[in-house]
Amino acid sequence: MRLLLTFLLVSSLASAQQGREAGLSPQPSQGEHADANANQITIPAGTRIPVALKNTISTKANHEGDPIYAQCTFPVVINEKIVVPEGTYMQGKISSIKPAGRIKGRAEVLVHFTTLIYPNGYTVLLPGSIENAPSVENGKVKDKEGTIQGDSNKGKTAATIAAPAANGALIGAVARGGEGALIGAGIGGAVGTAIAALSHGNEVKMGPGTTLEVVLQRGVPVDGSRITSRRRYSPD
Repeated sequence: MRLLLTFLLVSSLASAQQGREAGLSPQPSQGEHADANANQITIPAGTRIPVALKNTISTKANHEGDPIYAQCTFPVVINEKIVVPEGTYMQGKISSIKPAGRIKGRAEVLVHFTTLIYPNGYTVLLPGSIENAPSVENGKVKDKEGTIQGDSNKGKTAATIAAPAANGALIGAVARGGEGALIGAGIGGAVGTAIAALSHGNEVKMGPGTTLEVVLQRGVPVDGSRITSRRRYSPD
């Protein structure tokens, strides 16, 4: 009986101690939860963010997985509150890349942006793709994924083949008449084809300062109380 009483006493003391320790642990109040919910803002899917590149992207020099850096050039506002200040950084990577082929095969590059870094260091994950690339020379956005595709070089290839053929025909005609013109054109065309086969199509190249429009693929929750704008956008 004495042993049982001792066991019950020890168990009671242990339970009391645990209760006191639990009482000392800070517990979030309903007010704190309410404040957190009040400060949360969701940047909706489809929001477009204008950015300028900070590094170079080239289908000739870059590789899959290379990092991409950009900076917001104009603030994004939702319900009269700035949710992405001008100067906010955006980071991503090259998801796939393909240089231009010979004769056919256009250059392509697919970039996905993954992170917003606010001027005060507050960082938010996001899924962003390129919606528009108005300042990219010899390229355009070809699909909803945001793949930038280089222009075709069909016209350039045709001109490369046609010029030697015409010159060959002229030389053949002067040398041997009508039959010589046909022979000369054939030789000239073959030379032009060989030259075209050794040339590549238009590569996609975007240097620092290239403007892009990034679109969010899903809603992105942010803490409105942590959004500050202390650093201005600089294109350099």
